Amino acid sequence: MNITQAIEKGRLCLSASDSPGSDSQYILCYVLDCTVTYLHTWPEKKLSEQQNIDYEALLLKRKIGVPVAHLIGQQSFWSLELDVNAKTLIPRPDTEILVAMALEKIQLGMVVADLGTGSGAIALALASEKKGVHFMAMDRSLGALKVAQANAKKCKITNITFWQGDWLSSIANNKLDMIVSNPPYIASNDPHLKRGDLRFEPSSALVSGQDGLKDIRLIVKQARLALKSKSWLLIEHGYEQASEVNILFQQAGFEQVQCAKDYGDNDRVTLGQQPL
Repeated sequence: MNITQAIEKGRLCLSASDSPGSDSQYILCYVLDCTVTYLHTWPEKKLSEQQNIDYEALLLKRKIGVPVAHLIGQQSFWSLELDVNAKTLIPRPDTEILVAMALEKIQLGMVVADLGTGSGAIALALASEKKGVHFMAMDRSLGALKVAQANAKKCKITNITFWQGDWLSSIANNKLDMIVSNPPYIASNDPHLKRGDLRFEPSSALVSGQDGLKDIRLIVKQARLALKSKSWLLIEHGYEQASEVNILFQQAGFEQVQCAKDYGDNDRVTLGQQPL
């Protein structure tokens, strides 16, 4: 079987997937240890017997729903190629707007905390762009922190420290210049939890109480103590939660509260400034 035949076989096998073509190519690139450009440059290149076996095995796993990121062990985010596994949330393009909004407000010498860092995607993306800023990346999961630390080493990013904790409970008052977070924000009874990639991701990184806002409420409350005056809080949330999160920010006393849309034109990030 050559590359062209392998891609077609993948498309047929994954016809029920939302993206059978790209899924097949990503998996084949992993098996052949090559780029997508290589696939198109050498379409007649034959797979070895072992490569055929490995490719077909991964296609079958993808067919039952295992995320491509888990199959190949990595996911692109911002300008980085990050290692991921079942202990972390898979970084998604929607979250890149949180990075973009934070970058607009980060200044040299700041101390910025990323809460619920998972694979380290947000903190690493920010740290890669802002070398003169110190970042703190927190997660409750020791397994997730190990992935984040490994990604920092892989990307050769050194301006981050990692700690295991429960949101901001261990942070002193008036310590931080900015807080960013992509916390759990899905309601416990949301039917999406039983569909697609979400079935294979850690529920602790997805579910937040009956209305999906339990963790955001706590972060907003704790942030008022942890932030310095005129500092910023930025939180990612569900596209239907913008008005509720806006109210939480307003009730806590944050100023200049606004919502930013992701690249799919959905309400995705609410930010507010700590008053004087």
